[in-house]
Amino acid sequence: MSIADGFGLIQDIDVRLTVELGRTQMRLRDVLALTEDSVVRLDRLVDEPLDVMVNGKLIARGEVVSEGNRFGLRILELVSAGGVATFAPVPVATSEAVLPEIEAKVPAKPASPRAARG
Repeated sequence: MSIADGFGLIQDIDVRLTVELGRTQMRLRDVLALTEDSVVRLDRLVDEPLDVMVNGKLIARGEVVSEGNRFGLRILELVSAGGVATFAPVPVATSEAVLPEIEAKVPAKPASPRAARG
């Protein structure tokens, strides 16, 4: 059995893909004081690429794209096993072909923390 055949065996395994917009550190009292109109400042600049992780491991960096009411992700660079990023140019088109079956279900308004307490 070749290495390519081995990858064929694992290609259907589900993994969790996460796109991290940014991070911040807050005191619990500040988290509990968040309301619907609160703004939380993150550690990432507007033009910085987002981290793309599979099962918590960084694999790429990218940027958010949108078409109509859908969000997608354009990969800007892939991260090698050694942690060094290698540039992977991607076409700039935002057609349905670039965003296959990517849906972001974002509620119009986040649920109120008061409503969760009942």
